[in-house]
Amino acid sequence: MKIITCIKQVPASSNVQVDPKTGVLIRDGNNVKMNPFDLFALEASFELKERSKDACVHAISMGPPAASQVLYEAIYMGADQGTLISDRRFAGADVLATSYTLSQLIEHIGPYDVVICGKQTTDGDTAQVGPEIAEFLGIPHTPYVKEIIEIKEHSLIVRSAYDEYEELIEIDFPCLLTIDKGMNTPRLPSYLRKRKMKDTLVKIVSLKDLDDQNPDHYGLSGSPTQVDEIFPPQKRTETKMIKGKKSDLAKAFFDVLKDNRYL
Repeated sequence: MKIITCIKQVPASSNVQVDPKTGVLIRDGNNVKMNPFDLFALEASFELKERSKDACVHAISMGPPAASQVLYEAIYMGADQGTLISDRRFAGADVLATSYTLSQLIEHIGPYDVVICGKQTTDGDTAQVGPEIAEFLGIPHTPYVKEIIEIKEHSLIVRSAYDEYEELIEIDFPCLLTIDKGMNTPRLPSYLRKRKMKDTLVKIVSLKDLDDQNPDHYGLSGSPTQVDEIFPPQKRTETKMIKGKKSDLAKAFFDVLKDNRYL
């Protein structure tokens, strides 16, 4: 079984810079970490590998060259290999362009049985990339997976958890799953494995390596949506004292909540 796991490098804190022209986050390789939701996806991949015969886990990511750090982390956790798709022409991609780029990378890598993604990322929170990759690949997908119940010869039986109900699904290979947090306990990178895999290199793929080399399909050019404005929330500590009768205090409190868009 060949398992491809999508991971991403995200800002490690809310203190990030934004490009004033493009409205996208500036990713310089500092103060970054692996997307927390992807840790659960990796662990699900490793457990699936351990329950299968002759299985391998191939971790992939999209980003600047510095994003290879999370792929090495994935290898030290248990992935067999890693590939980064990186090109300046991919910069500024929205959800659709990102999904298309990753689908092109997956097709470039070759035959696979399962693609596994985290539920969402902490810098975008759309939860759309995984399903859109599946749509571009033309394969079935199941979101919010909380358990892989059974591995069959040509399919998986999984349990997906939604807000008010759960669903048992049998999904044929090749397929895509998005993994919800809490499905498992992610393992830590192994020092012994790091020494064992020290000569393993992350492969770098660029636009020229893909079947579709039209730059208009990637990055800002291939993004039908644009960020109008992005900014960190303002932290304010000022206080306002309100005095008066109960009815006056209630109305004043209501006005404060309404003015600050809590109501």
